[in-house]
Amino acid sequence: MRKENVELTVLCMIYRGDEILLQNRRKEDWKGYTFPGGHVEKNESFVDALKREMKEETGLTIHHPKLAGVKQFDDKEGRYVVLLFKCCDFEGELMSSNEGEVVWVKRSRIASLDTVNDFEELLAVFDEDELNEFFYDQNGRVHLK
Repeated sequence: MRKENVELTVLCMIYRGDEILLQNRRKEDWKGYTFPGGHVEKNESFVDALKREMKEETGLTIHHPKLAGVKQFDDKEGRYVVLLFKCCDFEGELMSSNEGEVVWVKRSRIASLDTVNDFEELLAVFDEDELNEFFYDQNGRVHLK
């Protein structure tokens, strides 16, 4: 049996019409506009973690999220895995958190924002049905599959 250390996280593209919900992250390790998300806790399902993180970071209660793909890369501790979900079924009042301000952004305005360095690749996996995976190889090169 093969085992490795894995850190599990989730991101969600919440959308309504031609707008997507973005978070202007404050943390220096991945700063800029991106999708809200966070870590999966021990003994927590991926969907439950996603729902909890969306409530904590956006104030919204999401329903029926769909798995859109995965992002992964190796780090010094093992593998870092981000499950990418998207959702258009939600309720509640938008509320920012200490992770960063959340705002609705028209897709036509995304290019004018200071996004995280791999936002374009993330958006491609969310948007393109033929893509399932976004990963960095050992040389730091980006691959979309």
